[in-house]
Amino acid sequence: MTDTNTRTGTGQPPTEDPSELDRTDPEAEIAARAEAYRNWGRWGDDDRLGTLNFIDDAKRAEAAALVRDGRAVSLSQSFDMNGPQKGWRRRTNPVHTMLDTGTDAERGNQGFPHGLGGADDVIAMPLQCSTQWDGLGHIFDHGRAWNGRRAGDVVTSDGDLVTGIEHAAGVIVSRGVLLDLGRHLNPETGELPDGYAITPAELRSCIEAQGASSSVGRGDIVVIRTGHLARARRDGWGDYAGGAAPGLSLTTAGWLHDTEIAAIATDTWGFEVRPNEFDVPAFQPLHQVAIPNIGLTIGELWDLEELAEACAELGRYEFLLTAAPLRITGAVGSPVNPIAVL
Repeated sequence: MTDTNTRTGTGQPPTEDPSELDRTDPEAEIAARAEAYRNWGRWGDDDRLGTLNFIDDAKRAEAAALVRDGRAVSLSQSFDMNGPQKGWRRRTNPVHTMLDTGTDAERGNQGFPHGLGGADDVIAMPLQCSTQWDGLGHIFDHGRAWNGRRAGDVVTSDGDLVTGIEHAAGVIVSRGVLLDLGRHLNPETGELPDGYAITPAELRSCIEAQGASSSVGRGDIVVIRTGHLARARRDGWGDYAGGAAPGLSLTTAGWLHDTEIAAIATDTWGFEVRPNEFDVPAFQPLHQVAIPNIGLTIGELWDLEELAEACAELGRYEFLLTAAPLRITGAVGSPVNPIAVL
């Protein structure tokens, strides 16, 4: 097998074949892709958006023109105590508490005049406990954040001072494309098995099989269905949050970069294949390339089941997608209720 450093040294891009990864050296494999696909400086030294810069007004107008039937589909999972989180790194499911209820109103103890009553509530939750975006301040590479900044200068105890998710609040409206890898690669069940690493060749073959409406290019938001969420709902959450899962191979880093997509989201907890593709300790290597180096915004825990059914029924896989994060100042991620309009 050709060594990663040798491939990079000869000017050849890193391999797209997972079987050619050096499974003993994640450091070198990650570094080769970080160097090959790094977008630092592409949009200036002060950039806060990374690949979201690929979405412009013309792209949004193009996306709006895709709406034919007006059919709207939410791509969000629920935000409640029945979610998949198991407490890893203090990620818990949402805690929803009522502050005022109908009982309070009936008993007249709310203090309002002329019979008025009301209900109020509060929710406490990690920002990435259910359907969410990973912001550009979420992952670092050897102490460097997006655009080469020092991680400690970007994210402090006051939050993300540079690339906080609030900067993307009015940006993420674009052409969405569903790639249903679950149905494409395993039509009998529509689900990929845990640990299945999706390759660049399989992404391309899915696009070809689904047809012209699945073409992927600059400014698009790609959503990838693996079927993992469908299985978890049928069989129980199990280790859906953090355990083994299908997902993108590290070798897709070049595809993510070269297609110039604006963002990508999956129906899994971690976006990339788990366990990761190494025989030695490794953790989310594609995150380490994609977020701080490519500048790619990543969505996780998206519910793509209804959308997949709608796309198959209509025979088209492109749509207007709006997925604005909450304007939470300095946050490195955000809950989101993405809406696909067909």
